[in-house]
Amino acid sequence: MSTRSAVLRPLGVAALVVAALAAAGLALPSWLLFLATMAIAHAVVALGLVFMMRGGLVSFGQGLPFCLGAYAAGLAGPWLGLADAVWLLILGGITAGVVAAVFGPLLARYRGIFFAMLTLALSMVLYGLLVKATPLGGSDGLNIARPAILGVEPTAETADYALFLLAIVTAGILSAIAAAHFNSVRGLMSLAVKENELRVEYMGASVRSMMAVNFIVAAVYGGIGGALAAIALGHIEPTFAYWTTSGEIVFLAILSGQVSVVAVFVASLILELVRSFANLYFPETWQLALGAFLLAVILFLPKGIGSIWHRGPASRRGSAADEPVTDGPVTDGPLAKESGR
Repeated sequence: MSTRSAVLRPLGVAALVVAALAAAGLALPSWLLFLATMAIAHAVVALGLVFMMRGGLVSFGQGLPFCLGAYAAGLAGPWLGLADAVWLLILGGITAGVVAAVFGPLLARYRGIFFAMLTLALSMVLYGLLVKATPLGGSDGLNIARPAILGVEPTAETADYALFLLAIVTAGILSAIAAAHFNSVRGLMSLAVKENELRVEYMGASVRSMMAVNFIVAAVYGGIGGALAAIALGHIEPTFAYWTTSGEIVFLAILSGQVSVVAVFVASLILELVRSFANLYFPETWQLALGAFLLAVILFLPKGIGSIWHRGPASRRGSAADEPVTDGPVTDGPLAKESGR
C-alpha cells in the first residue's frame, strides 16, 4: 500500500462513519447524545494513551493533559474572548502539547513503573495547584458558557445534537490520523520498540525521541478530549487531573486493546452505558457492577474488545506462529535432517 493510499483510506472510512453517525444522531434522545459525546471525549484521551502503549509505555497521568485541555477551554472565553468551540478544542490540544513538550524529553528516559509513577505525580501536582487556586474556582471549579460552533449559536433544543456533531467530526479526524500513523513506518517502529528496544537503537533510530514524540501526541489528544468534555459538561474542576480520572482512562485503553482505533470508541461507549445503567439500577453498588464487567472483559478478552473483529498477522498465519524460531542456522534435530545437514 502506498503512502498516499495509507493516508486517504482512513480519511475515507472516517468520513463514511461520521456521515452515518450524524444521520443516526437525528433519531437519538438528548440523554443518549450527551452520553455519546462524553464517551467520544474520553475515547479521544484514551486513543492518545494507545500511542504510548504501542511503544510499551503506560501513563497513569493522562488526566494531566485532559485537565489542561479542559481548563484551557474553560478559561479562554473570559480571558481571551474565544467563544467558538472549534478554537477551544484547538487551544486545548495546543496547551496540553506545549506542557508535554517541556516534560517529554525527561520522561522519555524512563520505562515501566518509573514512567507511570512520574506521570501520575505530575498529574497530582496539577490537581494540588488547582485545588488551592481560588481565582480558578478552587475545589469547586468553574462553570463555562456554551460556545458557538463555527459561528453558529445552537439553541437549547439543538445544543446536544450540535455538540454530538462536533464530537464525531473531531473523532473522525483524529481517528484517521491515528490509523495512518499506526500503519506508518514510525508507528510500526513503536511496536518494534515494545518488543526489543535495544535492536531498534542498533538500527539507528532514537528510541528516546520516539517516546518523547508519542508522549506529546498523546497529550495533544488528551487536551482535545478534555476541552470537548468541558464544553459538553459546561463545568471544569480539579478532579479532571485526579488519579481516579487517569485510572479510568487506563482501564478504557486496556478494555479496547491496541489493535483497532474503532475499538477505543466502542469500548468507551460501552463503558459509559454500563456505568450509567449500573448507577441507575444499582445506585449503592454500581462500582461493583462496573468492576465485574471490567473483570469479565479482561478475563475473556485479554487483548481487548478490538480483538473480536481484528486478527493480527500471527493469528492469520495460523500454525506458522507455532513454528520454532532460531537466530542462526539449524545444525541438528529433525529440521536439519530435512534440509540435508
